[in-house]
Amino acid sequence: MSRVFNFSAGPAMLPSEVIQQAQQEMLDWHGSGMSVMEMSHRGKEFIEIATTAETDLRELLSIPDNYKVLFLQGGASTQFAMVPLNLMGKTGKADYANTGAWSKKAISEGKRFGEVSICASSEADGFNSVPAYSGWEMSSSASYVHVTPNETIGGVAYAGLPDTGDIPIVADMSSTILSQPIDVSDYGIIYTGAQKNIGPAGLTIVIIREDLIGLAGDNCPSMLNYATHSEADSMANTPPTYSWYLAGLVFKWLKAKGGLTAMQEINERKAAKLYAAIDGNAFYSNPVALENRSLMNVPFILQDAQLDADFLSGAKELGLTSLKGHRSVGGMRASIYNAMPEEGVDTLIQFMNDFAAKNG
Repeated sequence: MSRVFNFSAGPAMLPSEVIQQAQQEMLDWHGSGMSVMEMSHRGKEFIEIATTAETDLRELLSIPDNYKVLFLQGGASTQFAMVPLNLMGKTGKADYANTGAWSKKAISEGKRFGEVSICASSEADGFNSVPAYSGWEMSSSASYVHVTPNETIGGVAYAGLPDTGDIPIVADMSSTILSQPIDVSDYGIIYTGAQKNIGPAGLTIVIIREDLIGLAGDNCPSMLNYATHSEADSMANTPPTYSWYLAGLVFKWLKAKGGLTAMQEINERKAAKLYAAIDGNAFYSNPVALENRSLMNVPFILQDAQLDADFLSGAKELGLTSLKGHRSVGGMRASIYNAMPEEGVDTLIQFMNDFAAKNG
């Protein structure tokens, strides 16, 4: 069977070239006589893999020298607790922007550890936009401002960042990291689950400014303390070694493709075509404000929801899978991360046009 075009929000497609290389190296990595899955995380072979992966990620994102890169377990959801455990003790307060399902989860967890203020919210409009930054009400006593620059479920993305002054921005970039260049120095912490644009599930990457390490209180469990992992170069316990290895292969793939500027051009082209197909046909609609449409997650609604099942069935026959929207939103959602080839988007658009012509 040929590979499908997998539009899942995560775990998502990986580049075919990466999977093929992993297949070739599965039993014997570079003459070691071992699979990466069998290696000691403290052995010289895996240390080489880990070091190379971090070096390539630093190059891709132009990460400044005063930032640590941590390769951790636990998923981005664990960061909902690690961030306040490590940072909120400074003032006991933090500001959070409420722009969708994932920011709501972060807010709920943050409230366990201190005083959370909602500095901006788009809940009243169904999370279909990001509030204008001029209206954000931020506290001068906040330890940090938490944002979710791309809401995977609603397909809502930030256009720029708010001005928070000296208060560090903490960003959940799980569904947008590596899709385009960013200025890492704009953030105090960037955290991201791997299973969308980086690699398979099981790995979480944290990029943290060094002055924000070592602020955790005595009540912070050692394995949830950024200092623990920073001091041990992410080897305080056994890290998700195979996911780390595959992430490294993806970083090499991105560099070979021209880096993040080249990926941004491709991603913008893919998204523009798909949004044009939605906007150009009354059979489909997208509720997100134009300036906040995501490059990575494109939700759309059929004119007649009773046709949803037929749409999904017909798409699957053509090898277009995982298009069902999140249960909280309904409709469809096409996640078009870096590994989704333009051919997949073009095939989806052609199917959408054909389905609308037949059922509209």
